[in-house]
Amino acid sequence: MKRILKFMFVSCPLIIVSLPVAILGILTNIFTFLYGGAVYAETKHETVRKIVDLANVKPGVRAADMGSGDGRLVIALAEAGAEAHGYEINPLFIWISKRNIRKLGLTGKAFIHRKSYWHEDLSNFDIITVYGYPPMMKRLEEKLERELKADARVISNKYPFPAWLPSKKEDNVYLYERFDYKRKKKRKRGKSVNHGSPSYMKKKGGMT
Repeated sequence: MKRILKFMFVSCPLIIVSLPVAILGILTNIFTFLYGGAVYAETKHETVRKIVDLANVKPGVRAADMGSGDGRLVIALAEAGAEAHGYEINPLFIWISKRNIRKLGLTGKAFIHRKSYWHEDLSNFDIITVYGYPPMMKRLEEKLERELKADARVISNKYPFPAWLPSKKEDNVYLYERFDYKRKKKRKRGKSVNHGSPSYMKKKGGMT
């Protein structure tokens, strides 16, 4: 009996505290599934700091987070001095993000768009951040090659792009700089073939 009472006094409060968090997690993934997005994966605050450091934010730059979740990275980029935009399709995350932006007094500096970044022109951004997943990285790599300006910086959390070589890597955070985008070497018939720089680098302004 004592063991049962001890279990109830110790475990029940933990269950009560954890239940709203679990429910929120289930709801966000349901919303994401219904709206056709990827399953949400939280970016740790330590990783957010690394991403912002690698972004090397300068006053007046425009940054965009692809799939901004709860807005923590958009907020961090805005606090660092960027005009920060987040693209998110999950309405629950959009509400949370906008609420936090208002609470922190970042209205006019941080923006959340209920849009898919796949259908947006990213050519006006100086910094792109993404926490994607392997099947989408090649398609996103091709989109960024087509659209980014010559001096843009791309930071990918956890998953690298399949063909680019990062100019810098800190733990699982990869920095790609526009003029440094290089193709990985592919092996063909036992020989190493270097495809060199992408063709868009040869065109004026870095655009295709």
